[in-house]
Parts: sequence; C-alpha cells; structure tokens
Amino acid sequence: MIKLTPLMRELFDTALAEGHEALLGSVSADGQPQISPKGSIAVFDDTTLSFWERSHRSTEHNLKANSRVVVYYRNAARMKEIPYGGGAFRIYGTARIVTDPATTAKVWEKTNETEQSRDKDKTGVGVLIDVDRVEELSGKVVMDKNS
Repeated sequence: MIKLTPLMRELFDTALAEGHEALLGSVSADGQPQISPKGSIAVFDDTTLSFWERSHRSTEHNLKANSRVVVYYRNAARMKEIPYGGGAFRIYGTARIVTDPATTAKVWEKTNETEQSRDKDKTGVGVLIDVDRVEELSGKVVMDKNS
C-alpha cells in the first residue's frame, strides 16, 4: 500500500530552499535515460506526486513517449530524520501531463513560490506521478501499491 508520509511532504516542500531538490529520471522514445532536477516536486495526495514542468524540453517530451519515471531524493543533512538508509529514497511511478484545468490549478498551488516565479506567465504544464513503489537506496521496498 502507498501512503506518502508527512515527512516526505515536508522534505519535498523544503527541498529547493534547502538545496536538495529532487531528481526526476525519465526515458525517451528511443530508450535514452535522462535525469533532471525538479525543484517543484510535491506530495499531491497520499499516493501521488506532482510537479510543474516549465521548460518544455526533454522531460516533457519523454513523458509523452514513456510515462515511467523515478524520483530520487537525498538530504544528508537531515539523514537522522529520514527513516530510510542513507537519508535518501527513490519513488517509482507513472507520470501524466495534466489536461484538466482544476487539477492543473491544484498542481500550480502546490508548486513552491520560487518555481512559480520562474514561470510568471504559467506557460508550463502540471504533471502527476501515480506512485507504484518507494524504496531505500539498498533496494529494500518501503511501500508498494500491490502490498
């Protein structure tokens, strides 16, 4: 069962300000992996992450071709607070670009002010990630939607 924790919510909410923005891994249509820092990743609800995709570059193109993604978060300074080995975790899931205006507005609301200021005209798109699995760096499964 997936139930993203209040600590995960806090870690993502403060990640950019603390200099530990999450990394998003995606894959292109021809199978090339790519990783990008995403300062706007947030916990959308208990089973879903969100982010604001403002660059309209490789991540957006990759998501249209292959919806499978991984989010990597690590903050060594807060290692004692994070109950997973190494002060880090990976979240695997399926991403989708939001088309519904109400959901897009909610993704924007969950986007931190720094990232919002980088897209004042709101030309970006909202993205939701349905979480399938959360793992420690060792590969130990912390949460799985099928269990």
